[in-house]
Amino acid sequence: MTPPVVIGVGNVYRSDDGVGPEVVDLLRHRGLDGISLEYSLGESADLIDRWAGVPLAVVVDAVRARPAHPGRVHHLVVPDVHTERIRAASSHGLDLGEAVELARVLDRLPDRLELFAIEVENVELGTGLSEPVAAAAKRVADEIHALLCPGVA
Repeated sequence: MTPPVVIGVGNVYRSDDGVGPEVVDLLRHRGLDGISLEYSLGESADLIDRWAGVPLAVVVDAVRARPAHPGRVHHLVVPDVHTERIRAASSHGLDLGEAVELARVLDRLPDRLELFAIEVENVELGTGLSEPVAAAAKRVADEIHALLCPGVA
């Protein structure tokens, strides 16, 4: 059986844009057996390859909003990924809706898709997350852990 996958989207060399990989790293330290933890730069073809045929795909990405509220988390659950149209633009120009639509046409969708989008402000060259985004990464890692391992603290 194909394991669920958590995909941390982002570039760790663009400050807060590295929040997706940071969430994956936080989950990796929890020793989640039977869960695939992966990084992606957010290219549609790469995402499709990582989530094709899995029972659950969780995507974590940075998003920019105006006005910015760094650290605010948006959790989108696509109840029926095979029929719902979604749009979500990340901090690096990814339109997740386009990736989902392409996967739908190619019949390469996960059974269920959940998106955690964390608002960021600083995506300039550099490493490390700002304080509010780092705190959000920890909260999101906790939520994903609870989603994947219900009843386990």
